[in-house]
Amino acid sequence: MDLKVAFIQFDIAWEDAEANMAYLDKEIDNISDDTDLLLLPEMFHCGFSMSPQNNALCDGGKVLEWMKGVALSRNMVVMGTVAVASNRSYYNRLYVVKPNEVVWYDKRHLFTMGNEHLHYQKGTKRIIVELKGWKICPLICYDLRFPVWSRNVNAEYDLLIYLANWPASRAGVWQALLKARAIENQSYVIGLNRIGHDVANAYQGDSLVVNAKGEEELNAMAKQGVYEAVLNKTALLEFRKKFPVLDDGDDFELSC
Repeated sequence: MDLKVAFIQFDIAWEDAEANMAYLDKEIDNISDDTDLLLLPEMFHCGFSMSPQNNALCDGGKVLEWMKGVALSRNMVVMGTVAVASNRSYYNRLYVVKPNEVVWYDKRHLFTMGNEHLHYQKGTKRIIVELKGWKICPLICYDLRFPVWSRNVNAEYDLLIYLANWPASRAGVWQALLKARAIENQSYVIGLNRIGHDVANAYQGDSLVVNAKGEEELNAMAKQGVYEAVLNKTALLEFRKKFPVLDDGDDFELSC
């Protein structure tokens, strides 16, 4: 079955959740009614802020409630990361919000060059979520650089997602690694980035949809707005059957 995915690439207002959610409300009106999955960038409510004491919300707070409202009103799944305060710690938490369920993934690889590890606690486990017969592995930004963590062991997922604030200075790396992760894992890969500027970096977007052969099916370049793509499960499975790379992978266990 096909999966219809929409994502919003935009210039995140710095540490201003109200402005960001107001902007997204307008853009969501432009999304097709039959959308299955909506993706939002890393820390879409505040930008990649190292001030969680000012921006983190208790267990997702009003931002998670807003995501729930969107998922319920549009009958689709919404994914985005939120700065969260939980159990006396802060997390860069990716919420997967279904109309009737919420699960989450805490960012495993914290960006030490930006001191993220000094402000947030790292996660310890991946998640796989199911939607319309698709198995989806959602990860966050810097996780992209770590192929072992992204590894598609026993074809456990069909779509790998990275929600990011990836600086323009490393745009070539972003594009190269997204394609590499798609090829080595025989999976669709979607990388959603932001555009604009924050207090530390410039961002040029380059959000991509890449198929299992490493071919670009969509490139948002540096333009703000809503983008939609239809992913073909039949084509993915036929390619895996014709060229079964995953069957020859090495066995290993992750140590967290």
